[in-house]
Amino acid sequence: MPIEKQPKTREPMWHEWDDKAQKKGIHHTVYTVAGDHYTGDWSNNKKNGKGTQFWKKSGTIYDGDWKDNKRHGFGTLSVPVKNGYRKVYSGGWKNGMRHGYGTNFYSPTEYYEGEWYASKRSGWGRMYFEDGSIYEGEWFNDLRNGEGMLRLASGNRYEGCWKDDLKHGTGKFYYLDKGQLYEGTWRNDIPKCGNMVDYARNEASHPTQYQLPENKLQNPEAVIREAEEKLEEDETD
Repeated sequence: MPIEKQPKTREPMWHEWDDKAQKKGIHHTVYTVAGDHYTGDWSNNKKNGKGTQFWKKSGTIYDGDWKDNKRHGFGTLSVPVKNGYRKVYSGGWKNGMRHGYGTNFYSPTEYYEGEWYASKRSGWGRMYFEDGSIYEGEWFNDLRNGEGMLRLASGNRYEGCWKDDLKHGTGKFYYLDKGQLYEGTWRNDIPKCGNMVDYARNEASHPTQYQLPENKLQNPEAVIREAEEKLEEDETD
């Protein structure tokens, strides 16, 4: 009985050519017509995995993780300067935006380290300002919001509530250079009602000439409480 051979099935040639044209695995540098180039991992014809992207127009470089052509995972963004490159951001990314924990350098002496959401400072973080002051606390929508402490270069500090980058709510301001402490309520960065007392005068660098006079109100707490209630009413009106 003769042996019958089944003909081999063969994919159309264009299938093979298309498969070879796909970017997948580790590639050498791939250029665009604009002069941008990427070196790294590919999958499904997209940047996936580890890789380095260079943008010719700005000279910016991103080195880190990718997912479906977007910065996703951990990576570092750098910009060109006179003598090389300066790191701008190093940390987490999600869908091309700063996300999770990371450090952003606004200048050589001003930077933020903490949590991000959709490329905005949100969550807990610490900001070092050029004037030497440091803020540590909560952020929302790229502004100081919630509980936080601002320590000035002079050593004086504020501990309390913030709203849209301003002191707002209850808080304490330590005037350590003068040896005084204010505790009370703030509105839009202005102390509205509270109590000022002498504090660590013997450690102050420039204490006031005289101590604060004694508060002789029969019930100072009730007076402050009434003033705070008035502030709350004014805000709700």
